[in-house]
Amino acid sequence: MPHATTRDDVRIYFEEAGQGTPILFLHEFAADYTNWEPQMRYFSRGHRCIAYSARGYTPSDVPDGEVYTYTHFYTDALAVLDHLGIERAHLVGLSISSLQIGLNAPQRALSMTLAGVGSGSEIENLDSWRQQCRANAEQFETSGSAEVAKVTREAPSRIPFLVKDPRGHADFYAALARHDARGSARTMRGFQGGRPSIYTMTDAIAKVATPALIICGDEDDPCIGPSLFLKKHLPAAGLAMFPKSGHVLNLEEPALFNESVERFVTLVEAGRWPVRDSRSLAPH
Repeated sequence: MPHATTRDDVRIYFEEAGQGTPILFLHEFAADYTNWEPQMRYFSRGHRCIAYSARGYTPSDVPDGEVYTYTHFYTDALAVLDHLGIERAHLVGLSISSLQIGLNAPQRALSMTLAGVGSGSEIENLDSWRQQCRANAEQFETSGSAEVAKVTREAPSRIPFLVKDPRGHADFYAALARHDARGSARTMRGFQGGRPSIYTMTDAIAKVATPALIICGDEDDPCIGPSLFLKKHLPAAGLAMFPKSGHVLNLEEPALFNESVERFVTLVEAGRWPVRDSRSLAPH
């Protein structure tokens, strides 16, 4: 099985398909590398596509210890690129890891697709968010992934997926039920509960000139505010709002997702996705 090895000797499982300019897919907490299959099949027709499972998600390693911070997660993505000899790639992520690469290693990103980004960022609710993450971690440890999946599948931002595609929704949560409970608990406690709010990174975000496409479902309430914030502060960002859509955008609306990302990547590669002119922000 193909693995990349990180700086702290964690093996990261990946799969790749196709040839051309690289696209790296980064999954969200409830997913793994398999959930990018519709995109792997579509984009590999013209690009070299790579999907991987983060640490804590089998068949990648599930290491012990305090090694599940947001720093570990974005450097693991870079380790996959390094292993494959890829200097720069388009980054397509659900959740926040693509943004962290843009902030900390912008030279590695040809572009960033930031889908469903920023849950848990509201400053006034940050303490309660982190407390809930710790509680969720304990639930994984005491009850197991199958029991947690039963609760998670009924979260408000997941219901649009159920309404549109009951079979896909069932498959997604059957996969979550098989996740390694130790890895999920450690990820929830270290990454989900320990990552910084994007609202505390305004200055750093404003310096990232990497072309960015922000995608948000209009029923993914925790991500709407952060998506608008990123649109305001990222210098080369565009925003797509998917109607009547929740969090799992690449599976809930695969055709719309693929079309949006394909158009974005095509414009970036043609040099037609410019940094916003600061004069357009001036009051009239």
